[in-house]
Amino acid sequence: MIKRELKINLKSFIIWTSILVGMFLVVFLIYPYILTDETAKSLDEMLKVFPPELLKSFNMDLASINSAYGWLKTEGFMFILLIVGFYSSFMGANIVLKEENDKTIEYLYSLPIKRNKIMTNKIIVALIYIVSLVLILGIFNYIALLISGDFNQKEYLLLSITPIFIALPLFAINLFISTFLHKTKKTVGISLGLVFIFYLLNVLSETSKNVEILKYFSIYTLADIRNVILKTAINPINILISLGITILFIICSYIRYNKKELVN
Repeated sequence: MIKRELKINLKSFIIWTSILVGMFLVVFLIYPYILTDETAKSLDEMLKVFPPELLKSFNMDLASINSAYGWLKTEGFMFILLIVGFYSSFMGANIVLKEENDKTIEYLYSLPIKRNKIMTNKIIVALIYIVSLVLILGIFNYIALLISGDFNQKEYLLLSITPIFIALPLFAINLFISTFLHKTKKTVGISLGLVFIFYLLNVLSETSKNVEILKYFSIYTLADIRNVILKTAINPINILISLGITILFIICSYIRYNKKELVN
């Protein structure tokens, strides 16, 4: 059954991976040509006009975008976190529910397979593809950075891991939500909305100390890029919280799925 699931979800995985890799390929190809000494100076001058709070939201107070690696540490990784978040949310929302939407769950349910087995196989496949997406992108950017110029390899390796800390909880939360629904159309808006809300809360929490508390309500806080840039280390508490949320919602998904009427 795992082979079946891998085959079914391979096309979407290739599309998402190709989009991400293609975008960063363009960046690494054109950045050296558009970023001369003059344009780099102009960029630095332009950024001084923006409020410090806005620069902090994108880590531009810690790194300059006058190099490909500098851009990657600021806007680049924010984009990675968004796309990986979307992909993980879609996987969580659709990996199980798609069988009901397409009526193929009736076939699976007619086989001598327990619901827990169905859920387990789908979770395994989803995690394989989510981790593979992060791994492929991390390797690609690492090779590109080796070719393009100097960079802090340890810092980058730690940064490349951070998307996992938001991907797993987002997958698990959307998986749990999907057990209450029967149509995939409904899950698209929910999964998109959750990612945007969590991302927005994280960005807003960096703009002022008055709203700093918002970061405790955002999954994106777990991908603490600033901490990695400042200390070249990952906060172990974030790892534990990420795993805790993931495990909690996966357990809840099993419980709910076993009680759910599979055919509406």
